[in-house]
Amino acid sequence: MKFTKMHGLGNDYVYVDLSRERIDDPVGLARALAPRHTGVGSDGLILIAPSQVADVRMEMYNADGSRSEMCGNGIRGVAKYAVEHGLVKGLELRIETDSGIRPAWCTVSGGQVRQVRIDMGKPALNPADLGYRSIDRHRPVPDKLVDHEIPIGDTTYRFTCVSMGNPHAVVFVEHLHRIDLTEEGPRIEHAPQFPQRINAHFARVDARDRVTVRTWERGSGATRACGTGACAVCVAGVLTGRTARSITATLPGGNLDVEWSDDDHVYMTGPAVEVFAGDWPE
Repeated sequence: MKFTKMHGLGNDYVYVDLSRERIDDPVGLARALAPRHTGVGSDGLILIAPSQVADVRMEMYNADGSRSEMCGNGIRGVAKYAVEHGLVKGLELRIETDSGIRPAWCTVSGGQVRQVRIDMGKPALNPADLGYRSIDRHRPVPDKLVDHEIPIGDTTYRFTCVSMGNPHAVVFVEHLHRIDLTEEGPRIEHAPQFPQRINAHFARVDARDRVTVRTWERGSGATRACGTGACAVCVAGVLTGRTARSITATLPGGNLDVEWSDDDHVYMTGPAVEVFAGDWPE
C-alpha cells in the first residue's frame, strides 16, 4: 500500500489515496501506522477518497483508531495532495468531510503547495452539538458553554466550548507553563460531561491578536498543533471579549492565522508539508 506522510505545523498524518489503494480495516491500519517506534509515526490516518458532492472526500482516524469528524491541519494536507497529484484542476477545491463540505484555496511556490486557506464553516455553540450532558440534574444546561464552570473530579474548570465540526473545550490561563498537559488533558478528554470525549486546549492571550495554545487531542494525546482547536480558541476569545476576530495562534509547531469573519464562518490559513512517501506492507 502506497502512502504519503504530511504534516501541518508538526501535526502529522499518514495519507492514503483511495482512488489508487483499497483499505478494508482503516481502524486497525491507523493503530498500526501511528506508533513512532514500530510504525510510520503519526497522529492519525487520513483517507483521500472520491466524492459524489465535492472534489474529494476526507476520512480521518485518530492514532487510537477512533473516527474524527474534522481535522484542520489534516485537511490542508488533503488539499495539497489533491492539487499536486492531479485529483483537481486549479488551486481551488471543495473537500467533503464528516462535518460538511469545506472550500480550500491553495498558494503555490516553487511548484509546490505551501499554504492553504480553509473555510472551516460556522462554529456551533449549542451544548448538544458538543456532546455535553450535565451530571447535576439540579443545574440547568445553559444555551452556550461560555466561561462556564464545570467540575471534573477535584478541579473546577472555566470552559468555553466550541464545535468546529468536532468538539473543543478552551480554558484561558495566565501561566501556560504551569499546566501539566499529560494530567489535565486526559482528565478533560474523558470527563463524564462529554461521553463522546472532547479536545482540550489551554490558551494564553498575549495580545488582542495573538494567543499561545497547548493542545490535548482526543484519541491522539498531546499534539504540536490542532487546526480546529485554533479556530475554537479564536471563537472563544471573541465570545469572552479577550481577543479580536482575527488572531495568530502560536502552537508548539508554529503559527496559524485564524479569522472569525463577519459572515460567521471561520477561516484558517497555514502550511502543509510533505515529509516522505513510502510503501506499507499489507
